[in-house]
Amino acid sequence: MGKDKALLELAGKRLIVRAVELARQITSELAIVGDAVKFAPYGPVVSDVFPGCGPLGGIHAALMASICDFNLVVPVDTPFLNAPLLNYVAQQARSSGAMVTVPSTGRHLHPLCAVYRKEFAGVAEKALRSGNYKIDALFDQVQVRVISEEELRKNHLPASLFRNVNTPEEWRQAERECAPG
Repeated sequence: MGKDKALLELAGKRLIVRAVELARQITSELAIVGDAVKFAPYGPVVSDVFPGCGPLGGIHAALMASICDFNLVVPVDTPFLNAPLLNYVAQQARSSGAMVTVPSTGRHLHPLCAVYRKEFAGVAEKALRSGNYKIDALFDQVQVRVISEEELRKNHLPASLFRNVNTPEEWRQAERECAPG
């Protein structure tokens, strides 16, 4: 996109604000992983322990800083996520006890809209230290509860909730969908 997506405004609200407000509907314990100077106005910030290692580095940093066993990860660039979806994922995580609870649509896992047990930090750290940054490549090493698209649909949670904004065209489409009237 050429810009920090977190600071883009959609329907009058920055994406970071949307993500923080959504997460606060699920939990009072919240941390933003990123640059403290940039994100401190929006909530408590945690810095990457392994900078430049992508989303796995962010998940690791969040888990290391967390005091909770179950940790919901919410991406900033997926503005159509909603509280019913996140509550469902969190409920499934608690009932399954899996180390990772992750939704799947089509053939795609959504590891940035998932619940991670705190102990996943050790698995992530080992991978990060060895230069492996792909999140779902670690899932064969731990117990994972995959929430299928069919299960989501049965619970009135459509796959369209996972649409993200990575390109200018996706951004324009999101703006059109969120436009008033």
